[in-house]
Amino acid sequence: MALHLTKVAFGATSVEHLAERLRMRAAEGGMYLTTRYLPKRHEEITGQGSLFWIIKHQLVARSPILSFGEAEGGRVAIHLDPELVLVQARPKRAHQGWRYLEEADAPVDLGGDGTGIAEMPAALMGKLAELALI
Repeated sequence: MALHLTKVAFGATSVEHLAERLRMRAAEGGMYLTTRYLPKRHEEITGQGSLFWIIKHQLVARSPILSFGEAEGGRVAIHLDPELVLVQARPKRAHQGWRYLEEADAPVDLGGDGTGIAEMPAALMGKLAELALI
């Protein structure tokens, strides 16, 4: 069973804003975040877990975690797939740093179920998620 991380998308005002930031960072080079410490359970996360993003106190999207590596200054790099996967919004309190999220507690991906939700514009999906309609 996969293990995931959660993190506040600091400064991101919407899902589309976060997606644009990730695209810009990926264009500059590899997409990664840095943290002070390697998660103790990193082997359960690598290649099968995701980083779930919190915007406005809701889990709204995820980025698959590809690997962990070294970064400047002795920090740890969390290498992410820059493609943002939208998930069914779920309330989540903000926190500092990252926290573990068990597979059983993770929200499901939007789309792929024949409803057509995945084809909706990100701005509309963000508004519907804010209203807890999706």
